[in-house]
Amino acid sequence: MRRLDTTEEGFEAKLRALLQRDEAAVAGISDSVRNIIADVRGGGDAKLVELTRKLDRTDLSCGLAVTEQEVEQAIAACSKEALDALEIAARRIEAYHDRQRPEDRRWIDDLGVTLGWRWTPLDAVGLYVPGGTAAYPSSVLMNAIPAKVAGVKRIVIVTPAREGKLNPLVLAAAKRAGVTEIYKIGGAQAVAALAYGTETIKPVDKIVGPGNAYVAEAKRQVFGHVGIDSIAGPSEITVIAEGGIEASHIAADLLSQTEHDKLSQSILLCCSEVLASAVAKAVEDQLAEHPRREIAETAWREQGAIIMCEDLADAARVSNIIAPEHLELCVRDPEALLPLIDHAGAVFLGRHTPEAIGDYVGGPSHVLPTSRAARFSSGLSVLDFVKRMSVTGCPEKAFREIGPVAATLAEIEGLPSHAASVTFRLEE
Repeated sequence: MRRLDTTEEGFEAKLRALLQRDEAAVAGISDSVRNIIADVRGGGDAKLVELTRKLDRTDLSCGLAVTEQEVEQAIAACSKEALDALEIAARRIEAYHDRQRPEDRRWIDDLGVTLGWRWTPLDAVGLYVPGGTAAYPSSVLMNAIPAKVAGVKRIVIVTPAREGKLNPLVLAAAKRAGVTEIYKIGGAQAVAALAYGTETIKPVDKIVGPGNAYVAEAKRQVFGHVGIDSIAGPSEITVIAEGGIEASHIAADLLSQTEHDKLSQSILLCCSEVLASAVAKAVEDQLAEHPRREIAETAWREQGAIIMCEDLADAARVSNIIAPEHLELCVRDPEALLPLIDHAGAVFLGRHTPEAIGDYVGGPSHVLPTSRAARFSSGLSVLDFVKRMSVTGCPEKAFREIGPVAATLAEIEGLPSHAASVTFRLEE
């Protein structure tokens, strides 16, 4: 675990080097992913079955899709407590995203030109839900509910079924969220199937949701043919903390991301050496008993850091350089610090708002920009599932006022037919 200080020489260079953790994870896989995509495009269902048998030890020769009967059996296998928890989370996520729906606008300007825009939902979206070492029903809700609220009619989930099995709560969450199709496939091959289609799986218009390095690279390669939300990297959290906050709480918050993956990153920004030392000790104590110790400890040792800052304003400055996926403001007055934060996927205010609240029941989607992408992008929302079309309408009087300007600019740009489409009408 690194210790840095904002006052030391070369601090920013050291910080930026620390933030480049995920480059090795994608090095060398681009050709492999390209081959998988080509195989699926050429081989369709048969190639999906072959790759799933090889990579996920699952035989899908009897069918790629999850049947309605399987979904109902899965729901019946879930405990009432688990289903009630899903329901509470789903309602909160729906309520939050319902407020995000954008409104159409129309107006007439001073020349009489009608202007405006319309928002319309995408026809079909594909949601990648991670599987493998863990299953995340919360990711189903966080991906699917914003799409449903936006008005998307066809919502497709792909998720790897290890040895033929899917987590029952994943299927229950899919049913609750309004998912229309579920397929037992994962990896780059699933992304390829969503983008280009197979005999069974019709292509979609956009692919969203996090996955491993192969999934991220596949999304990168199909972008342009379909839309994507972002290229997701390893999970990350930054915590700005000040004295008076319980060190064990902060330690647990930091470890909440290290337990995801060995490349996950947790960074503490604080101004108190006493607090920094207390948190470091609390992390060691919690790691000693951690069920996912190997993963969490590797991430903390190799990717984690405690950074000493001059004051909270300095901590906010450093946080803006990091542009973290998750940012906790574990300070006495988080509202006062919030205006200094420019770049973060999600911000959690105060000691009673750990990042885990956002993962499950806060309301906003937990699909967030990673790897400093919060500098230029936002977390998943209703806006990811709609698109805006502009609307323009000229009455004759307005056309005769602004048409000559359009014709002049077209001539300047050497586009005579553009100009003629205006001048012919002006000559009527």
